[in-house]
Amino acid sequence: MDELTRLRLDVSYDGTGFSGWAVQPDRRTVAGVFVEALDLLLGAGTASGLTVAGRTDAGVHATGQVCHVDLPAAVWREREATLLRRLARLLPTDVRVRAVTAVPAEFDARFSATFRRYEYRVTDAPYGADPLRRHEILAWPRPLDLDALNGAAAGLVGEHDFAAYCRRKENATTLREVTRLDWRREPDGVLVATVQADAFCQAMVRSLVGAMLVAGEGRRPVEWPASLLSRRERSGDVTVAPAHGLTLVAVGYPDDPAEYARRAEATRRLRVPAEA
Repeated sequence: MDELTRLRLDVSYDGTGFSGWAVQPDRRTVAGVFVEALDLLLGAGTASGLTVAGRTDAGVHATGQVCHVDLPAAVWREREATLLRRLARLLPTDVRVRAVTAVPAEFDARFSATFRRYEYRVTDAPYGADPLRRHEILAWPRPLDLDALNGAAAGLVGEHDFAAYCRRKENATTLREVTRLDWRREPDGVLVATVQADAFCQAMVRSLVGAMLVAGEGRRPVEWPASLLSRRERSGDVTVAPAHGLTLVAVGYPDDPAEYARRAEATRRLRVPAEA
């Protein structure tokens, strides 16, 4: 068997025109256009094992997505100097590979990750979202209080069972550790929620945002989002915020490459068959 080289790809995309990351029959997906571009560039099946850090849903954007793929070592040596530029020519303009890096074979874009960080953008301006940013900002129809949003966020930080906020998958845990959750108002008035955790189950971030927004506008007390953590099934009281306000901005990995395999093994033991 030919020796393989594992490549880390740092990826950005506008999720508006995609039905999420994962390949789906008869749907345009980020992974689908990646496979098509790699097959055109290298030959069908030459690149193998495309694996992503976080399988984003339809309409969700990314500026800090990470995936890995394996190439025959000889192909990588031949294409190393030109691969990035050639991918830029083949990929559609709403997805970009910003960097391609050879990494140890133990690197796993999904299981070696130590955290995922998302941002969610909302405007409560009476005129709505700026037309040029309408695909990345949710226009909220009522005023939002920053202190109330942060009060609601504070009760959700830490390790909890987020079953009330997750679309449950059979045999998958809903236990997660949220290490950061806070809101800021930028100079242009846009509110930005930053949420970071070891991993997220499906729809979790947008569900958290949906719960915090109703607290931020005063329809629910600031303690309400945290009170749902006592539930062991998804809460019908939580409205999932629209996808277009959400962006995956960063994925973290151990500083020491020697830790890639250890981290991946620990994550697999914790989450079978987890999500992202």
